[in-house]
Amino acid sequence: MLVKINKSRVGSMLVKKPLDIVRELVLDNCKSNDGKIEGLTAEFVNLEFLSLINVGLISVSNLPKLPKLKKLELSDNRIYGGLDMLAEKLPNLTHLNLSGNKLKDISTLEPLKKLDCLKSLDLFNCEVTNLNDYRESVFRLLPQLTYLDGYDREDGEAPDSDAEVDGVDEEEEDEEGEDEEDEEDEDGEEEEFDEEEDEDEDEDVEGEEDEDEVSGEEEEFGHDGEVDEDEEDEDEDEDEGGSEAYILVLN
Repeated sequence: MLVKINKSRVGSMLVKKPLDIVRELVLDNCKSNDGKIEGLTAEFVNLEFLSLINVGLISVSNLPKLPKLKKLELSDNRIYGGLDMLAEKLPNLTHLNLSGNKLKDISTLEPLKKLDCLKSLDLFNCEVTNLNDYRESVFRLLPQLTYLDGYDREDGEAPDSDAEVDGVDEEEEDEEGEDEEDEEDEDGEEEEFDEEEDEDEDEDVEGEEDEDEVSGEEEEFGHDGEVDEDEEDEDEDEDEGGSEAYILVLN
């Protein structure tokens, strides 16, 4: 489930939702209060993607513990250091975007060494990128890192799939595919059912026509039979001596 809230305080809007089903949370442009986002708590136990772009953060110390979080967007804030808490609160983080913050020295990135799962780090528009041997220094400091600012150690560009949270988009695509298959199956069943109904209706119509034909023949035959019996009776009476014959008709 994706929850997206822009340009407002989160607060009561979030606590009304069942937080354990939220996997992606976008709070871009929501203003923080003393470096803390109101309503963002550890109750988001299954959160895998969190975006806090331009929310006025100066530190990550007030972030809640989110053990399943994989991707964190923190660009365009005023963070200058204090990254120590990330490894403790976000132990499974794989993608971190700190672009547009106040990071000046390579040493401020040292706490990221404890993020064993970190594969991608973005530092665009941070002063640290102006240092000599910036890329070599960061890769040396963070050996677990695969991509820095979208490129690997050999300047190979990161694939698009690596820019998303691993597993999240794939599962959503699988769910959409299953939904489409279910809809196709339902459509197929409806078409088969309609065809069966049409066949049954055709059989019923043919059956009724056959019954009508049989009934018509029976009526015609029955009428002819009655006439023949009357004629036979008259013939017998004439043979017996020409006596008068009386026919009683009961209505």
